[in-house]
Amino acid sequence: MGSFGTGRAPATARASAALLSGVALAALAGTPAMAQDISGQQAVAGQNVDDAGTAKAAAEKNAKGATLLDRVLLLSRTGETAIESLSSSSHIDQEQLDRRMASTVSEMLYGVPGVAVQTGAQRVRSTINIRGLQDAGRVAVLVDGARQNFGIMGHDAESLLFIDPDLVKQVDVIRGPVANTYGSGAIGGVVAFETKDASDFLHDGETWAASTTGRYETNGQGWTTGATGAYRFNDAADIIANIVWRDYGEYKDGDGDRVGGTGFDMLSGLVKTTIRPTENSELKLGWIGSKDDWSSVGGDENYDVKQNTFTARYNITDEDRKWLDLHINTSFSKVDMDRERASGITNYGLDTYGLDIWNTSRFDTGEFSHEVTYGGDWLMDDVATHAPGGGSDFFNPSGKRRLWGAYIQDKVTYDWLEVIGGLRYDNYSLKGNGVDNSGDRVSPRITVGVSPFDSEALSGLQFYGTYAEGYRAPTVAETLISGIHPGGAPFPFLPNPNLKPETAKTWEFGTNYRLNGIFNSDDNIRLKAAYFHNDVDDFIGFQEGNPTCSTPWPCSQQNQNFANAKIEGFELQSLYDAGWGYVGLSASVINGHKTDKSGIREELDTIPSAQVTGQLGLRFLEDRLLVGTEVQYNAAPRGNTVAGDYTLVNAFAQYNVNDNLKVDFRVDNLFDVTYVNALSDPSTGVLYEPGITLKLGATMRFGG
Repeated sequence: MGSFGTGRAPATARASAALLSGVALAALAGTPAMAQDISGQQAVAGQNVDDAGTAKAAAEKNAKGATLLDRVLLLSRTGETAIESLSSSSHIDQEQLDRRMASTVSEMLYGVPGVAVQTGAQRVRSTINIRGLQDAGRVAVLVDGARQNFGIMGHDAESLLFIDPDLVKQVDVIRGPVANTYGSGAIGGVVAFETKDASDFLHDGETWAASTTGRYETNGQGWTTGATGAYRFNDAADIIANIVWRDYGEYKDGDGDRVGGTGFDMLSGLVKTTIRPTENSELKLGWIGSKDDWSSVGGDENYDVKQNTFTARYNITDEDRKWLDLHINTSFSKVDMDRERASGITNYGLDTYGLDIWNTSRFDTGEFSHEVTYGGDWLMDDVATHAPGGGSDFFNPSGKRRLWGAYIQDKVTYDWLEVIGGLRYDNYSLKGNGVDNSGDRVSPRITVGVSPFDSEALSGLQFYGTYAEGYRAPTVAETLISGIHPGGAPFPFLPNPNLKPETAKTWEFGTNYRLNGIFNSDDNIRLKAAYFHNDVDDFIGFQEGNPTCSTPWPCSQQNQNFANAKIEGFELQSLYDAGWGYVGLSASVINGHKTDKSGIREELDTIPSAQVTGQLGLRFLEDRLLVGTEVQYNAAPRGNTVAGDYTLVNAFAQYNVNDNLKVDFRVDNLFDVTYVNALSDPSTGVLYEPGITLKLGATMRFGG
């Protein structure tokens, strides 16, 4: 893939995007087009479309089917839905992603309680925050099971995720260290992105299918063009390919002022093949890649990023052998970022290798049902940076970090009682610049859930309590960072080879509630709520050196272990669906601080705003038309001096024109509010978010 530069050329971009779409469609279709239903695979949220023959049937199934909290979690290793899970979990499906017309990670995760996203000015690079924790692997981010660990030290978001929403079919979120079966270090939680499969795209009886999507956004004159093609060789093998091109100019904030450095170009794609050796086994081989170009807000830096992720995932299960539900995942992710300054080009590279193996055995002992999950995982980060004049970048030094762990968990169910007990062992080693560190720990988890009522109205009410611990090893950058701060504040960063791992200890108390047939046979309500308290011992963060230094900047800074960080909060997610419409409400309130070894208390600058999100949707024209609105209130955060409180209103409409064409319309920030992300860094100036943005898109599908 060649470089696309950073200049804005909408006409050229549209021509290039059209050419890319045409090439992809021609290569993947390969036969005369026959018009087919497009809504079957998009209106039925998060489900296989083989059972959807027409747009109307699919829409009716979506309207009268289960809510999102009833969908099986990708992250669940025991086949649980979100409403069944004794944890704070959320599911985002294809229908939600389409409705949001998402172009960023932040838009994909809109309204998820306890989750916030810190973005750069260009919006394509994102850091996910769960319950006030982010960066350095505190939140495990998975794409098709592959860990995404790339990050650079600086004033902006450190952990940088690049994933195009048009490649994604669903997102699952688990909040808190109860997610410790998904890899080392996830003391904040896990976010798993799953890309599209051929089975999601091909209808029953089809051998091939192809679609093209076009979208325009008024704010920044953003163009998106994508093409998807899938082919079924036989019942045992299929393949899908997707390509997406985005060209976005600099947006305007709510005051109508253009925000410099906010434009970007992005080319993304995926290829995934699924092979089914037997009726009970499946092998998925995939590639996901992207190339991004942008300039800094000040215009003095140019960035070029290339990312490639390769995955191989195998699973075998057999209902006749309940002890067998085996999964083997391997992955390799490579990220290369070039930062061009007047002094030269600095290259940041990260190669991440991963292996994850687990099995779930199911059996009964008397009246107790057991689901025992046991496995292990291994991960290696190989960091290499090259600065102008040779050597590595002082602020992002080279080095290697290896993490491995093993775990066992037993989920025991007896009538109204459910108990989950587990242990995880973690081990790490870190090498670089003469440092050779290692450590290990065992982390427990215990959860008790009860469903005490038998009446029809209350049988779906469940209470649970959890105590869980997590363990996060220091990263290469945290340990080895050094050098002189650039610009007008020339203080040194000092390495700290004596950093200890972080240990998180979390208490959580929650409730799940579900009820069907409240006012009629088609309606239902789902609700999850939780309170949590998280103590993170030896929390890692920057501390200033000599406090008597007379300069207006610190004499030095060094990553050190604080005594602890304490975070607590409340989360709510709920949805009522009447078939002809729905209404939802989610909320989160989080507070936190850190305390150094001398007992001095500071606010945590990664605590997101208290947030309340409401949504309303109405279905018309035999469910072919969906219109709705979203309202979100964000309170002023404590740790950010430039971010205030604000309320955003969005509106959307989706219309299945016929079985061949779907049209989407959306307005974000309807009242043109001027606001700042609560997680933005005030030391780099005020970065205002986009003002009113109108989006219009259309999707055409063919198959045969």
